[in-house]
Amino acid sequence: MKDKLKYSKGLLRIFLGWLLLWAFLDKVFGLSFTTEADKSWLGGTSPTLGFLKFGSSGPFKEIFQAMAGQPLVDWLFMLGLLFIGLALILGIASRLATLGGAMMFALMYLAVLPPEHNPLVDEHIIYILILMGLYIDEAGNNLGLGQQWQKCPLVKNNPWLK
Repeated sequence: MKDKLKYSKGLLRIFLGWLLLWAFLDKVFGLSFTTEADKSWLGGTSPTLGFLKFGSSGPFKEIFQAMAGQPLVDWLFMLGLLFIGLALILGIASRLATLGGAMMFALMYLAVLPPEHNPLVDEHIIYILILMGLYIDEAGNNLGLGQQWQKCPLVKNNPWLK
């Protein structure tokens, strides 16, 4: 049973990583799933403008709307999607990836307070809880390169990179 749980946790980590990496790819190239080709980042459209300007609500609305379309915000968001997604898929730098992912989802949650379909909980909270579970479990070792990653001299000398 314990081995089956390890595989489930590994798959959960990989699929959550894919969710983030796919969002990155769709926004960069406009693969027409949520981002049309003519509204891609490569096409000159800000990947944060639509959501932050028109999708934000609640007590922090003005803060998030002020960040909408800012180049620094675009780059931080897109690099976060890319690196957190890749790290989760590969099982490397799992601590950083889970903490970074939780922070990203927390900011997305704050941007839409209160959630549209529930007064408290939406998918962002669920993702945060999953990421915290993966952090605690060091799930990069399950179906990932986590054990090999931790043997690298750079990681041995800098345990925060685990």
